[in-house]
Amino acid sequence: MNWKVSFIPEARWDLMTIEESQQLLIRKAIAKVSANPLPQNKGGYGKPLGSKNASDLSGFLKIKLKSSGLRVVYKLIRTGNEMIIVIIGVRDSNKVYSEAAARIKKHDL
Repeated sequence: MNWKVSFIPEARWDLMTIEESQQLLIRKAIAKVSANPLPQNKGGYGKPLGSKNASDLSGFLKIKLKSSGLRVVYKLIRTGNEMIIVIIGVRDSNKVYSEAAARIKKHDL
């Protein structure tokens, strides 16, 4: 059973501004993870986040695309089986994590 995938507006924009070949990689990774987005310690594909450079991302998970250096941060809403994409970005000195924290606060996630 795949979970419903939704994007906050900024994350949708992130995806649209990435090169087309990388968009395809991201879409495939999200589709794969949406089949079981639970944390790895619960048998899923998600990698749990904690505190990253003064950004508390506890309760959020990431998809790591090692070959392209991209990260996708998401949150699960278990009552509705929804996977909310918060940010898609290049892993650059943890900038993606600080931006994720700002978006989480802005959207009260």
